[in-house]
Amino acid sequence: MMPWFANPKQKETLFRPAHVAIASLSALIAVGNVVGAASPRNEQSVVSIESRTAGEPIMAIVSLRSQQITVYDPKGWILRAPVSSGQRGRETPAGIFSVIQKEAEHYSNLYDDAYMPNMQRLTWSGIALHGGPLPGHPASHGCVRMPYDFAERLFETIRLGMRVIVAPTDVTPIAIAHPALFQPKPDAGAAAAARAAEADEASSKADQARLAVLAASREVAQAMVPVRALRNLKLRTETQLAAAERAIASSGFAEASEQAEEAKAKAAAKIAELEAQLAAAEAELQPKLDLLAAAREAAVAAETARVEAAEAAQNALHALQPVSVFISRKTQRLYLRQAFRPILEIPVTIRDPDLPIGTHVFTALERTDDSGDMQWSVVSLVGGHPDDRMPEVQSYRPSDGRVERMWTDALGAKAALDRIAIPQDTFDQISGIVSPRSSLIISDEALSSETGRGTEFVILMSGEPQGGINIRRRRPETGAYESSGGRLPYWRSPFASPYSTW
Repeated sequence: MMPWFANPKQKETLFRPAHVAIASLSALIAVGNVVGAASPRNEQSVVSIESRTAGEPIMAIVSLRSQQITVYDPKGWILRAPVSSGQRGRETPAGIFSVIQKEAEHYSNLYDDAYMPNMQRLTWSGIALHGGPLPGHPASHGCVRMPYDFAERLFETIRLGMRVIVAPTDVTPIAIAHPALFQPKPDAGAAAAARAAEADEASSKADQARLAVLAASREVAQAMVPVRALRNLKLRTETQLAAAERAIASSGFAEASEQAEEAKAKAAAKIAELEAQLAAAEAELQPKLDLLAAAREAAVAAETARVEAAEAAQNALHALQPVSVFISRKTQRLYLRQAFRPILEIPVTIRDPDLPIGTHVFTALERTDDSGDMQWSVVSLVGGHPDDRMPEVQSYRPSDGRVERMWTDALGAKAALDRIAIPQDTFDQISGIVSPRSSLIISDEALSSETGRGTEFVILMSGEPQGGINIRRRRPETGAYESSGGRLPYWRSPFASPYSTW
């Protein structure tokens, strides 16, 4: 199994443009912010891949040991930059997170309105990635500071839900294959495409039906013109006839009576002529009215079909959104989420449940070969203590002469998969909806209380410092968070507004 990393040829360039396409990431290198510009680390350690065109980011790994963030696309790493994580007592918690909110202009309500540009929230309690000063060592109150320009570029290119792993040590994804890793149904994408095509066709038919109603309405309007004219003329003639009849009744003179009789006869003849013309015009109008009624009925049916097809297409598209599966040895349960919403929770069987299984993050990638099978990568996390060891698979010396030790635990990851027994119907259900960017997380840990509405799974590594979380104490009576520093808290529920604060 070969390590998953790109060609190590890199160079430094400015990383200033604010609106460059994702593909241009391969030609850009971020420079540290002005505050930290004096640090050689800021100037020399921000690099980007050069050997290929960068794709869309799918994962970021923050190494607390190296104080570095590495961003990955489906083919390997594409960007690296120095960071400043939480200081002693306010440590950035090691664990597994996802970006759950983005805000370009953000000011902290917990730490004296501190400026946190290009904030990408990881927990509702206040752990985030954002631009900030980098003194060359951990210095934040729990967040991960990045060079300002790098934070801006990352903000512009990542999606909500992107996985962020905060690792105690230096880890890197590697490719992995195992029969326990979900494989999607081959026709899942085709089914979604078919639903989308049906929605387009239904929308086209609804548009045509509306046009047919308009055309029929114009035909009726044109046919109504002579009908209205004849009806009005007949009404006036009937008025003349009534006047002639009144004149005959009230006239005392023979000559006047004769004139009234003549007027009455003319009016009656005219009315008979108009009635014949009106009957013909109404006979010509009736088919057009029938056609309009049928067109309107068809338009209503077409609109109903359009709504149903659009909903079916949306559901099919939603089914292709990445899913996250979490299996906890501590709780002996499997959890399934999609688009920040819980879908399923069931018990699972883990062989040797009293033995540690580790923490492993498996990520589904695009299909890259003719077999049609989905490719997977894995990141295995270990603690940062000196006695924690993992097999070293590669020593990599980039152009600046530094030696990077990249650790992984392929055997441990496969052993973890071997110990999991997922019910077959559940395995088939998940395989039916798994797609690129989906993930399977196996861990000794339970879900963190940070997991909730509007989040992906949040898993914190026990045994690692968690000061950045602990100082934000949850008050049970309100659910709010407060700082241990004595400042009055300000917190708004993340479920009431997408612009929650800390």
